[in-house]
Amino acid sequence: MLPFTQHSLDKLEALFKGMGYKVRYEKGNFKTGSCLLQNSKIIVVNRFSNVEVKINSLIELLRELEPDISQLDDKQKQLLFNIKQTKLTL
Repeated sequence: MLPFTQHSLDKLEALFKGMGYKVRYEKGNFKTGSCLLQNSKIIVVNRFSNVEVKINSLIELLRELEPDISQLDDKQKQLLFNIKQTKLTL
């Protein structure tokens, strides 16, 4: 599993970018986590959440999506595979 560091968050952002998604940090009317805007490739993350919540939210979205991975490099594909194979336990 990924450690809850800024470096891990940066890796996840790069992974989403490689899949054609844009990750934005905004304040909004949602308590924690992130949301995927309908019919678009924009992910909005609550900027007031801590790094752990941001990482967990992005990981949960990755598990739900069936992205196009053709543009990802080998390290990003391996990261995505590891995330999809690992179940989050709280």
